[in-house]
Amino acid sequence: MSQWIECVPNFSEGCDEQVLNEIARVIRAIPEVYLLEVDPGAGAHRTVFTFAGKKNAMAEAAFQAIRVASEKIDMTQHRGVHPRIGAIDVCPFIPLEGSTIDDCIELACQVGHRIGTELGLPGYFYGAAASRLERKNLTSCRSGQYEGISQKLKNPDWLPDFGPAVFHAKSGMTIVGAREFLIAYNLNLNTDSVSIAKKIAAKVRSQGKLPSANRLPALKAIGWDIPEYGIAQVSTNVISFPQNSLFDVWLAVSKEAEKLGVQVTGSELVGLVPLKALLDAGQSFAKQQEQEAVETEFELIALATTSLGLGELRPFDPQKKILDYVLNQAIATSL
Repeated sequence: MSQWIECVPNFSEGCDEQVLNEIARVIRAIPEVYLLEVDPGAGAHRTVFTFAGKKNAMAEAAFQAIRVASEKIDMTQHRGVHPRIGAIDVCPFIPLEGSTIDDCIELACQVGHRIGTELGLPGYFYGAAASRLERKNLTSCRSGQYEGISQKLKNPDWLPDFGPAVFHAKSGMTIVGAREFLIAYNLNLNTDSVSIAKKIAAKVRSQGKLPSANRLPALKAIGWDIPEYGIAQVSTNVISFPQNSLFDVWLAVSKEAEKLGVQVTGSELVGLVPLKALLDAGQSFAKQQEQEAVETEFELIALATTSLGLGELRPFDPQKKILDYVLNQAIATSL
């Protein structure tokens, strides 16, 4: 059986199409690797690339993309609402059909050490590839962000896993790792108040100090604003979508928003989403809305798309956003 692996690097560039096109070009140049999506965000000044392929080719594709980003992106000029630690903020490998998390750890280590030796950039391993317990959490690795790197590298507990323990002003640091699939899911509010968005996020994320009836397991959440749309969002990472469905997150955020006098008006998916996640959401909405006739795959996806408001900020095309569809199409096109 072939070993399929996904890689979802996040680059700190959301506006310059020439830079993004060059990163895309070097990924496409690697045989047996399929570029599935490029999802830029101007407000976050960040772009999520999604590509997948055979294990033996994925490390090279990831490294070449990282090499171009390190050459083209200048962190001294970077401004954006999303937390980040460098030009190549994070590069996770995710197991797909026929592969395991151990395969992804192997690739993460290969790529990380090449970043350190060939590009001279420092960084950390996170997730399943973490070298120590406190580095499993991406937020911990990113703490202090780009602006705090110099101070962070003075701490013996935060010396890099690869590369020199020296601040690289142009590229910052990078975080490479292995993890299971997560869904980046942002919910739109009918307010531009970041304070309200942060209060809601604090009540739904899995780790929080405040008591909350709507706190969800395996969920990360922060509040921020999206100036290009004039709204605030609750930005979440659904760490385990079988444990938390998109419906669960939508419902929890909606309840907390209502308590503060605002509403969830829609939402967006950043990157690709597994087919099962939308089918599960569709089934939950069908039950909530007592729509017993909604049964087919097409109907469930349509109901989930409408109920979650996935097309509020920009058009949502299931054929371009569902991982299963996009990967199958990419493979069919290459044959």
